[in-house]
Amino acid sequence: MADIEWKGYDSLKAKLAKLPQITHDALWDSSFDVAEKAAGYAIQELQSSVKHGNGELSRSIKYEVVDKEGKLVGRIWSDDPVALFRELGTGRVGQASPKDLSDGFEPSYRQTPWFIPADDVDIDLNAIYGMPKIEINGKFFYRTNGQPARQFMTPALKQVSGEANAIVKQRVNDELKDKLGGA
Repeated sequence: MADIEWKGYDSLKAKLAKLPQITHDALWDSSFDVAEKAAGYAIQELQSSVKHGNGELSRSIKYEVVDKEGKLVGRIWSDDPVALFRELGTGRVGQASPKDLSDGFEPSYRQTPWFIPADDVDIDLNAIYGMPKIEINGKFFYRTNGQPARQFMTPALKQVSGEANAIVKQRVNDELKDKLGGA
């Protein structure tokens, strides 16, 4: 009978034992990388398209990664209601404007005009958006039928989805090299 010697078996066994945790951590970290990049794209889109703003909407964008029944889910969102109005538009104008919506998602839009008290805004909505300024009982109001959708989250998610696989692959490869060694 021939004797067989397997050199490096103990080292291989130790590396294989570490593999699940290293892979999990790399996937977790890469999920954050993807979510952070998506938030960055959304902020970039906002900052390049908002002419009259103070950056509040950009600062309201948040992201997280959660483990949902064994699947890592990255989320980006804003708690600022203006984000929703900007993403989907408002009123009849928003309803008629082109936008990219998920299948089955059908927002409802107000069909009648509304009035914004001129004293409640610090910019001239007529000059910026063309909203007529009218006087009612001695008070001034802007009349509007809504604003078009000016999406920033949806394009950011689409952009990062094309890069996500490469981001995850790179992070996993780097972590495996770093923690297990090799070329």
